[in-house]
Amino acid sequence: MDLEKLRQEIDRIDRQIVALYEERMEICRQVAEYKIGAGKKVLDRAREEEKLRTVKSLAHGAFNRQGIEELFEQIMSMSRKLQYQLLTEKGSSGRLPFIAVDELPDPAPRVVFQGAEGAYSQAAMQAYFGESVNSFHVDSFRDAMGAIEEGSADFAVLPIENSTAGIVSEIYDLLVEFENYIVGEQIIKIEHCLLGVPGASEAGIRTVYSHPQSLMQSARYLSGRDWQQISMPNNAFAARKVAQDGDRTQAAIASEHAGKIYGLAVLQKGVNQSESNSTRFIIVTNQKIFKRSANKVSICFELPHQSGSLYRMLSHFIYNNLNMSRIESRPIEDRNWEYRFFIDFEGNLADGAVKNALRGLREEARNMKILGNY
Repeated sequence: MDLEKLRQEIDRIDRQIVALYEERMEICRQVAEYKIGAGKKVLDRAREEEKLRTVKSLAHGAFNRQGIEELFEQIMSMSRKLQYQLLTEKGSSGRLPFIAVDELPDPAPRVVFQGAEGAYSQAAMQAYFGESVNSFHVDSFRDAMGAIEEGSADFAVLPIENSTAGIVSEIYDLLVEFENYIVGEQIIKIEHCLLGVPGASEAGIRTVYSHPQSLMQSARYLSGRDWQQISMPNNAFAARKVAQDGDRTQAAIASEHAGKIYGLAVLQKGVNQSESNSTRFIIVTNQKIFKRSANKVSICFELPHQSGSLYRMLSHFIYNNLNMSRIESRPIEDRNWEYRFFIDFEGNLADGAVKNALRGLREEARNMKILGNY
């Protein structure tokens, strides 16, 4: 047989496959109608595992058995997605425990940020809530999360990602640990300065203090200088220490704003190598609320260390035409080679496609949590 005839045979078989697929999906629709009426869950892992064993046994050869397994995994995945869609259409998708609001509820909130006066977190807070916001600061990110959980603050402002240094992994872990939720974000341009006490000179510096990420962001500037680099929990803490010590051989890498607050001189501007360096801050509260105008959803879920498990979860975004903008992973403590994934995607919790995707993720992933819609 020549190539054209072989292709014609493939086309004939493909038409049969399409017809059989549509026939199968119609039966799946009827299964969904039954499950909706009976209140049964869509995912039946035992049934799917039994089905995979059966269809694999019908194939000949190891290669075909592997291919049949992959094919039927996809077919059953599409069947589940159809059933989730029907549940959403019929209003049986379950209500999400989040309340839509036009604006954040407290017109005069009390806001907490980590660090000291002059921290970039303070600048982000003032950019989001206004210069006259009622605020206080704490020493650690955990303390900030604790303050809103216990009610001493209405909102917290926390850095979650820097455009050059990457994510702040501790924040991701705290979002899982605490029952607090993201309701907004603020991006701040970062320009680090070398700050010293009045009368100090760049040539006389021997020790520099800053947050580890700020030291990393300024690595090119620091690489040609034989200075001791000492990490601090926050850039503002570094500026405050240099001011309190009054030592002309010490310097801090922090914002120009922090220098003004602590009476320090700017010895060098723009010591971070990237002119486009920015940090994204999240606004967190202990209420399950989201603005009706929100267009970004953040979630996390756990997955076993198994082939294809992440792909199966991500397929819910593809099927529902949702644009995923970020994915990060964090190891799960005390569970070797298992991971928790953090995903940002475009959408609003009131959207049908978002509800449909979340329904599938909730049933098929471990411990799925909505971190916020903002």
